[in-house]
Amino acid sequence: MKCKAIIISIKGIKLSQREKTLLSNEKPWGVILFKRNLQSFDQIKKLTSEIKFLTKNKNFPILIDEEGLSVSRLRKLINHNFTSYFFGNLFKVNKVLCTNLLNQYIKSLCSILRDLGININTIPVLDVLRHNTNKIIGFRSFSKEKKIVKELGALTLKYLHANKVAGVIKHIPGHGASKDDSHQKMPKVSLSPSKLNEIDFFPFKSSKAKLAMTAHILYTNLDRKNVATFSQKIINNIIRKKIGYKGILISDDISMKALKYDLVTNAKKSLDAGCNIVLYCSGNIDDNYKLVKSLPYIDEFTIKKTSEFFKFLR
Repeated sequence: MKCKAIIISIKGIKLSQREKTLLSNEKPWGVILFKRNLQSFDQIKKLTSEIKFLTKNKNFPILIDEEGLSVSRLRKLINHNFTSYFFGNLFKVNKVLCTNLLNQYIKSLCSILRDLGININTIPVLDVLRHNTNKIIGFRSFSKEKKIVKELGALTLKYLHANKVAGVIKHIPGHGASKDDSHQKMPKVSLSPSKLNEIDFFPFKSSKAKLAMTAHILYTNLDRKNVATFSQKIINNIIRKKIGYKGILISDDISMKALKYDLVTNAKKSLDAGCNIVLYCSGNIDDNYKLVKSLPYIDEFTIKKTSEFFKFLR
């Protein structure tokens, strides 16, 4: 399984000739789709089929961020107002109704995604809300209560997996304590390791997720110099050991403003720190080429975990 350690993105609703050549020859690990790529059901099916044909892989990882409401790439095509926060509130009122409704919602969503050729949805968000959590998380979180976040996150994964769509837990080791939006600047969190472990790390522990996405956050009491995505200390000691995450670790988007270097440096620093795959979301073809040419092939651990992902899809 020879592919580069990157998830790329594309510019429009059709593949350009250069994008086709990149997919055929350079073999990125996956492709993530955004609203700019999605016009109609037929168009999306045609696009994903072509991606799989070019990569010679019917199970090629195609991702989407379909969380609901403010983060819904398919909003023009499927009309619903469900959010994680809605389910979190319902859970406190009627646990049985909540779990049944969540199950039906995930089942319906997965049916649409599979029909469109998409096999990974980057949910659930396991960030625990605080009174000062940046609005970029907001309704994307299940709750201010860590146990509700953990339980509904686990159920979301269970229902996704039952319907042959992989989930991505995020933003590990936790974005809820941040006052800032990592799309715009580098957030800093100065909570003690014990407080982070008590609240923020809690929902991620014992997760059965096959994939996880990092937080571009500087936790000053864990690593004063590096955001989590760039931190060997945090990835090795916190994410892998204390939290115990055993799956594929994906960086958040390396073009976000929380990261201060050029794209290639951001990508290499992520991989050097212990991320298995980097995510690039801006869709610029020159940058896609620059990145895939600069980055290594996936390592043996990622090959093994990717093989497990392909078996899961059968």
